[in-house]
Amino acid sequence: MRRLAGVAVSTMALAAAACWLAAAAPAAAATPSSAKGSPITGKPPLQVVASAPKGSLHNPYDGNAAMAAAGHQLFMHIGCNGCHGGGGGGGMCPPLINGVWIYGGDDDTLFRLISLGSQKLQAAGYQVQALENVAAPMPSMGPLIPTDGDLWKIITWIRSAYDGPPDHKYK
Repeated sequence: MRRLAGVAVSTMALAAAACWLAAAAPAAAATPSSAKGSPITGKPPLQVVASAPKGSLHNPYDGNAAMAAAGHQLFMHIGCNGCHGGGGGGGMCPPLINGVWIYGGDDDTLFRLISLGSQKLQAAGYQVQALENVAAPMPSMGPLIPTDGDLWKIITWIRSAYDGPPDHKYK
């Protein structure tokens, strides 16, 4: 009887460990690889921009559908839709899904543009590379976005929502 009780306890412990591992697996899958992109620091975007050399920021969530879905929720919650539309197709400010990138479409530039806003981005030496219908300058959203990981999720959603000509998609 004691042996049976011991087997039952061991089986329950193994089952509990399996459940814990199964619950941890999705979180691990959502954790970006630093080899793929910039490491997530958990810092506010403005702190990341202040310490990262120009051209060094790369999206660690690129192509991750779950992170894109979370990014769309953040896009709506933070209020980006007020200017760019709920689907990113534009409003009083330019569309984000047509492949026209005013300051350039690389990850580093988008991260800095959203964090700093267009006026501070220009002050940092970035120049207009394309024209688009713009009613107002891009405000600094860095103070509103809690972490660099949240901003990368938003950028991941923007990239996933692209519906312009394939030859204009930023690679």
